[in-house]
Amino acid sequence: MKVLAIGDLVGNIAIKKLRNDLVKIKKEEKIDFVIVNGENVAEGMGMTEKNFDDILSTGIDVITMGNHTWGKKDIFKFIDHPQIIRPANYSEGVVGKGYTIRKVKNKKIAVINLIGRVDMNVLSENPFLVAKEIVEKIKNDVDMIFVDFHGEATAEKIAFGYYMDGKITAMFGTHTHVQTADEKILPKGTGYITDIGMTGPINSVIGMNIEASLKRFETSLPERYKIAEGEAMLNGVIFEINDDNCKVEKIKRIQM
Repeated sequence: MKVLAIGDLVGNIAIKKLRNDLVKIKKEEKIDFVIVNGENVAEGMGMTEKNFDDILSTGIDVITMGNHTWGKKDIFKFIDHPQIIRPANYSEGVVGKGYTIRKVKNKKIAVINLIGRVDMNVLSENPFLVAKEIVEKIKNDVDMIFVDFHGEATAEKIAFGYYMDGKITAMFGTHTHVQTADEKILPKGTGYITDIGMTGPINSVIGMNIEASLKRFETSLPERYKIAEGEAMLNGVIFEINDDNCKVEKIKRIQM
């Protein structure tokens, strides 16, 4: 089995890129299951109902979110849909769910969404302990467990990977919008990559207009961010899974 995780969608240009390239990727790579992070799709912050419908229409299986989950009020209309999850370590009682279980090719696949606590400016519960609790709860009911760890700090993501090594199938990081070249299979068999990158404008500052970004850094004034224009790229990673033992055999980064 092959599972494709696609990096943070930034703006409507990312949905267009997804619509244009996903069918080709799925066919050429023989992809069985697709996870997409969509927390930046509404022009950089949140997700509208139209964005949600458009993403689902491309053929993805699960949408994960992050620190901009509540960026658009529309989210409350569809947050309980079985194909979208928000960070599981948000405060108890928050609407939505932190993980979902989907069935593909007679395999039950769990996807868990978490948010980091280092330099994220979001009040959240401990992602390590929340993940441990969820995995303990579902491990006997699923064949594979994938985690989208939405975080800023590289060290936090790496530490989490080792913390969950052998307990989950794979962990991939999101949020920084820059793909890292450290994909590996950890000592106890868990697939890992610190960040899978973004899907959005190539010539940009993590998806944002270059001039507006430079002005913020040069003047320290709160220049309004806007999505960059031009050609788009698609970043992600493919986890190739052994169908017999449900372990990661190979990891392949995608840059289109």
